Amino acid sequence: MATPPVPGTGMPGACSGPQGQAGREVNTASLCRIGQETVQDIVSRTMEIFQLLRNMQLPNGVSYHAATHQDRQGKLQEHLRQLSVLFRKLRLVYDKCNENCAGLDPVPMEQLIPYVEDDNTKHEDRSLLNQLRLANEERREIVEVNKNLKLKNQQLKQIMDQLRNLIWDINAMLAMRN
Repeated sequence: MATPPVPGTGMPGACSGPQGQAGREVNTASLCRIGQETVQDIVSRTMEIFQLLRNMQLPNGVSYHAATHQDRQGKLQEHLRQLSVLFRKLRLVYDKCNENCAGLDPVPMEQLIPYVEDDNTKHEDRSLLNQLRLANEERREIVEVNKNLKLKNQQLKQIMDQLRNLIWDINAMLAMRN
């Protein structure tokens, strides 16, 4: 998966020279996209590394070919080097995103939604809040009653089981007497 060049990263394929960097300013959204693609590349490289490790045989003396082992070890080292490069690229993208977002103040989401507020809305909000509070208290009461009801049902079941056993014993005694 090819990622577009990131100015100032020093990575292969990055714009070189001051003209390339000045001509293309990367915004935070595209940096995030580049970061996402880099993470996907990291995951795919890691999967390839695990595939190589799974297929690699240990040199335990059984059909050991030094050339094959060296070839696989070289591939593994190359994948690890590429993974290291991708992590450095991700760190640069992360730092650049943090740098771009450093001056931004977090804005509550309620302020991002435009709406006109009047006195009726405030009153409706308060009544809705009161209804919500009452419904929450009622729900708590229902949960408590259900818990007590389950406890009583368990006690009644135990009593019924004891009575059933007692009746069984009485019937067995009467049967033995006859």
